[in-house]
Amino acid sequence: MYRATQRAYQRFLSSQGRLKSKRVNEPFAQLCHDYRRHLVELRGLVNETIQHHHRTVADFLRRALPSRHALSSLTREDVEGYLVLKSREVGRQCLQHVVAHLRAFLRYCHDRREIRWPLHVIDTPRAHLDELPPRALDWSLVQALLRSIDRSSRSGWRDYTILHLLAHYGLRPSEVVSLRLASIDWDAKTLVVEQHKTRSALVLPLVDQTLSILRRYLAHGRPRSTHSELFLRARCPAGALKRTAVTDIFDKRAEQSGLSINSYSAYSLRHAFAMRLLNRGVGLKAIADLLGHRSLANTCLYLRLDIGMLRDVALPVPTQVQG
Repeated sequence: MYRATQRAYQRFLSSQGRLKSKRVNEPFAQLCHDYRRHLVELRGLVNETIQHHHRTVADFLRRALPSRHALSSLTREDVEGYLVLKSREVGRQCLQHVVAHLRAFLRYCHDRREIRWPLHVIDTPRAHLDELPPRALDWSLVQALLRSIDRSSRSGWRDYTILHLLAHYGLRPSEVVSLRLASIDWDAKTLVVEQHKTRSALVLPLVDQTLSILRRYLAHGRPRSTHSELFLRARCPAGALKRTAVTDIFDKRAEQSGLSINSYSAYSLRHAFAMRLLNRGVGLKAIADLLGHRSLANTCLYLRLDIGMLRDVALPVPTQVQG
């Protein structure tokens, strides 16, 4: 309890500019700073993607060059050794992202002549798109999860509203935390969702049930604040939620529900939304548009989860004709 209070107070002081942390003078701090500017100014990446790049680069430099301070001493063996270590920690699809981040960073270093050899020439691990189909919660479990949330507190109303939007509109966690008060058009009964993956805005119609939930959340769940974000932290200092907070909210509420859903994730609600539309006969193109998929191939993965439909189209097993 004391440590949680201390961390909350430190966050508050930092947000007010009254607490300055001492940073260690890391050997690659300037390089990382310059690379971050490169990602912003030349590549135009969004902040969340830049954070992913930064974490990969920082982890790579820490592991590949633990005692050497010269980037020029980096070798191909160092790069390969790091990727071998990562391959034991993450799956192939995640390793693809690591390789992409590392390739971009090493190309940047080579262009700046920080390293002599073109170490960015790295093979990408093979990973098939349909290798791991999405895991969708059964709709009855989704409803049970939402019913189990205690809405007698501010955080209860906030968590209920967030999970409702995930399940009934298929939003990504990053899209939920990006919502602002101005995203809701009460007169038109619509919700404007900024989709970072496609860099476009999606306008969704709000049914009366969702409008009622949003009104009650604003009345009983959202604290008064000058922040424009729709969902705020429950603890001080008040501010926007991070994307990872949605994962924490799902995990917490799933455990409290007593349902056997601890192995699922917040994305399972998004997948449940897609499966519900598919079972109702909604076309793949419409589902893809609602989910913000740039390719129908991503949406077609849900066809593998519709067991009933697969049974209907399955061909009979041929029998051998006796001659």
